[in-house]
Amino acid sequence: MEKLIRRIIETKNPTVVGLDPTLDYIPAQIREEAFAAYGKTLQSAAYACLLFNKGIIDAICDIVPAVKPQCAYYEQFGWQGVKCLAETIAYAQEKGMYVITDGKRNDIGSTMQAYAAAHLGFVEIAQTYCTPFGADALTVNGYLGTDGIQPLLDVINEKPDKGIFVLVKTSNPSSGELQDRLLDGQTVYEAMGRMCEQWGSNSVGKYGYSQVGAVVGATYPAQLAELRAKLPHTFFLVPGYGAQGGGAKDVAGAFDAHGLGAIVNSSRAVLTAWKKEGFSAEDYAQAARAEAIRMREDITSVIAPIGA
Repeated sequence: MEKLIRRIIETKNPTVVGLDPTLDYIPAQIREEAFAAYGKTLQSAAYACLLFNKGIIDAICDIVPAVKPQCAYYEQFGWQGVKCLAETIAYAQEKGMYVITDGKRNDIGSTMQAYAAAHLGFVEIAQTYCTPFGADALTVNGYLGTDGIQPLLDVINEKPDKGIFVLVKTSNPSSGELQDRLLDGQTVYEAMGRMCEQWGSNSVGKYGYSQVGAVVGATYPAQLAELRAKLPHTFFLVPGYGAQGGGAKDVAGAFDAHGLGAIVNSSRAVLTAWKKEGFSAEDYAQAARAEAIRMREDITSVIAPIGA
């Protein structure tokens, strides 16, 4: 996670903006521009999302270290949407941002190798190496065990600037139906967290964290703090802040004594900030920037100084 941690230290900001656009989030002037160019089609929807994403990225790239596009919001628009995802990843990286693709992928064998190559690695085509998506990190589901994670470890061992975030204690209300059950005297989520520590044991960097991170929700602050203590080398991606109900005090337990150890996600609150009183649709990007700054100040007010 060193690349991500460096960006967090540079920006003094432990947050990531989720780029999960829907047409309802996008101002009318952008939608109309897209409809005029391509009609009311999948292509116009994908184009509107790309324009919107670029505006958001331009507005926040100097103050927010990372973005997290969720694959489903792009896949719903077919191949045009997937093209938008690839272009969004490339544009964010051009602006110096770290990109976490939120795909929650999981499979075994050659199928998982294909997922790993697509999102983090490269594909060989007639002795030519091509990069399909090229994100910096990918969210994954570890519940098939090591068989589903090893192909990703093979990639990140070869590419030390890549990482993964494994689902451990998710933010959704029903997560406890499985994740809170006891397994040999410990919860399932703790067992998964300890597996993350094991999977990342050979890649711990100078900041003390490995390339194998964990997804741990802000909506369960007690478990968040518990896992921070038990998983000292596992960096956390923390969803659930803002629209899902988590606040700054809820996420404080995810961080270490140096203000590191976690990055907190907000999607809807940033993308729809222009709908709040005091902003117009034309100001959507500046509204997003203002919300990103508010979120940064909120979270940094309850954690140790970053990098101290």
